Amino acid sequence: MLKLVEREGVPLALTRRPGSGRPLLIVPGVMADAAAWQPVVDALDVAGPVYVLNRRGREPSGALGPGYSMRTEIDDLVRVLEELVAAEDADRGVDLFGWSFGGLLALEAAARHPRTVHSLALYEPVVRPFGRGALAALRRAAEANDLDRAVEIVNRDVSGFSEEYVTRLRRSTAWQTLKPLAAPLASELTALNDHPVDLSAFGALDLPVTLLQGGENAGVPPYGDVFAVIASALPRARVVTMPGQGHLAHAQDPEGLARHIEQALRRAGRPGSGAGWSGAGLPEAGLPKTGLPEAGPA
Repeated sequence: MLKLVEREGVPLALTRRPGSGRPLLIVPGVMADAAAWQPVVDALDVAGPVYVLNRRGREPSGALGPGYSMRTEIDDLVRVLEELVAAEDADRGVDLFGWSFGGLLALEAAARHPRTVHSLALYEPVVRPFGRGALAALRRAAEANDLDRAVEIVNRDVSGFSEEYVTRLRRSTAWQTLKPLAAPLASELTALNDHPVDLSAFGALDLPVTLLQGGENAGVPPYGDVFAVIASALPRARVVTMPGQGHLAHAQDPEGLARHIEQALRRAGRPGSGAGWSGAGLPEAGLPKTGLPEAGPA
């Protein structure tokens, strides 16, 4: 099912899996859309409706538009949250999950409008500086409309994947899927690096927060060092490590990632779970991965 929310004339499209109860909203990062997260949605064992946002720059949502910035994205997400609270009669707010770039958006939206959010689950959110060294090359690729080059840059120079990995990726069917997703990439990473973050506002959040990290990224740039910054800013959050995973668990092991999301929801007091939040800030063991990664970062 598809739902459209409009903000200032720009359509924002969401997929919706039907359900009854508090809704879950998934916010992807760059180089991903709702379709990329559908395997996770299919694997989720939750009673409530599950939404996935197609952010700007991803059809059938609208273009980034003039004056695009992180504030554009944050205001979009706040608008979506308000619409979902009203449409689903979710007076206690929405369970919000964000991955990478989408994780930062989820944090910012929750800090600005906490009444719309019941709980947060964040998979390796990113903050500036991130991918800054690749921005000039990404802008040149965007000006030349060279999407092949943009996909290569984001995998090699931003995510740090090996040349062998990128060669295999280029030969796979996933490459053609990634090319249109790379079109807004230079603008998105520019907006991320231009966006000042108030870490103290994140630490003041009074709601259940779970931080998910791939075990392969612990302490390893570019994702591990940024994760450490976020974790320090959220001392009450529960930190969960997923052994054997990197930044792409939604592609490598959607079933395993779905189990981690379910656990976060149970800790947040999902109806019927009998569990409440215990923000102990302690790492937990994760689930093993299967399969191979398909796509780039953030």
